Amino acid sequence: MGKIQVETCHIEGLKVITPQVFGDQRGYFMETWQQKDFESAGIDVPFVQDNQSGSKRGVLRGLHYQINYPQDKLVRVVNGAVYDVAVDLREGSPTFGQWFGVLLSAENKKQFFIPKNFAHGFLVLSDVAEFTYKCSDFYHPNDEGGIRFDDPDIGIEWPYEDGVELILSDKDKAWPGIADYRHS
Repeated sequence: MGKIQVETCHIEGLKVITPQVFGDQRGYFMETWQQKDFESAGIDVPFVQDNQSGSKRGVLRGLHYQINYPQDKLVRVVNGAVYDVAVDLREGSPTFGQWFGVLLSAENKKQFFIPKNFAHGFLVLSDVAEFTYKCSDFYHPNDEGGIRFDDPDIGIEWPYEDGVELILSDKDKAWPGIADYRHS
């Protein structure tokens, strides 16, 4: 493989990517996407859209998924730090409903590959965070679904900080639990 290190986890398809960083007295350089390296790692995805969001400490976005137009995503943080989570929603998967989380930061430069049919969300741990992601399909209005970030049936262990107020959108506060997803 080229200039990336790839870690897998207990949920098939999820991958944490650490790029090789070249640094000197001027700063650093790294490749954030190199098609051949990612193909060698089993990520052969035609990305068609890049997105970026900015959030402040305590913002929790998610858990989101696309209903009719599922997307593969490659996410990373370019400023600050977040705890990023993916939940397996693949029907028939032996890990359906299980989650995996990873710290993504500007400092560690890690990226997280999330295949289609996973719910995704993140919690901002720094004063501010800029979050970028590549998507394998275009944005389709009204195609977003969601699952409660605090669903006890999933049991995500979010790294809440004492004294930090959790900030969610009204939509993210209202998502149902995974039990309702199973019947949809």
